[in-house]
Amino acid sequence: MTFKNKIKGIYQLFRVELPIAAGICVIAGELIAAGFNINIQELFFGFIVGFFISSSALILNDYFDIESDKINSPTRPLPSGKVKSSDVVFLTIITTIIGLFAAYLINEIAFFVAILFWIIGFLYNWKLKETGLLGNIMVSCSVAITFIFGGIAVGQPLNKVVLFFSAIVFFIDLGEEIASGAMDIEGDKKRGSRSIAIAKGKDFALRISSFLFTVVLVISFMPFFLQWLGLPYLFMIIIMDSIIIFSIVKLLKSKTPKEGRLYLRLIYLGATISLFAFIIGQYVIR
Repeated sequence: MTFKNKIKGIYQLFRVELPIAAGICVIAGELIAAGFNINIQELFFGFIVGFFISSSALILNDYFDIESDKINSPTRPLPSGKVKSSDVVFLTIITTIIGLFAAYLINEIAFFVAILFWIIGFLYNWKLKETGLLGNIMVSCSVAITFIFGGIAVGQPLNKVVLFFSAIVFFIDLGEEIASGAMDIEGDKKRGSRSIAIAKGKDFALRISSFLFTVVLVISFMPFFLQWLGLPYLFMIIIMDSIIIFSIVKLLKSKTPKEGRLYLRLIYLGATISLFAFIIGQYVIR
């Protein structure tokens, strides 16, 4: 195993677009809750918590999923031999320490919430992934909390717009989780998962996933029409909804799990880019 392959394997473990999306969601939550009454340090620590706590859960997922990944994703770092199990454990510990320390520097509530959702992530990866829909909901709650965490970081966790964004992210992630189960049927059977796709079939799971994405499309314009947010938000939603619509159509027509995963990642990427555009419009362009 070459050093280059090991670095590539570590990069794959992070699935970097997902932790970046988590960090951006925290920043968005901070900006929505506090507006311009926020400093760069709060934004920085918020992003670090979102990025590294998310990274620790994703890296640990590879550790517990190694047997199913041998079937579903044999090119993943562990089954392909790019990294060792000891590397995964070490990276999980390092990312956890960085994420929790950053949360401690924010405030006590942020530290407690970060610990709580790290534990939820661990339990999901260890045992609760097999529960199917319950596990899907746990992951979606962990993703949705990123916006609320941003509110917590600036002392406004119950801001109505923050809660709305949290709901949007919950439905997007739940749709993605259920659709991912449809892509991973064979490997999930080996792990003993009771996913919707295994219980009801791939087509049924994809229809449920598409329904959840459609819910996002329907309610996404609410903050603009209620005048909670202005044109920067509308611009973000037009980008995000367009990508979701395109991805849903392609996902339903996908013929292979690899192709389906590509369009699921596109939804995450689209949401991340849209949030970044929103941040620029909300915070930079005054």
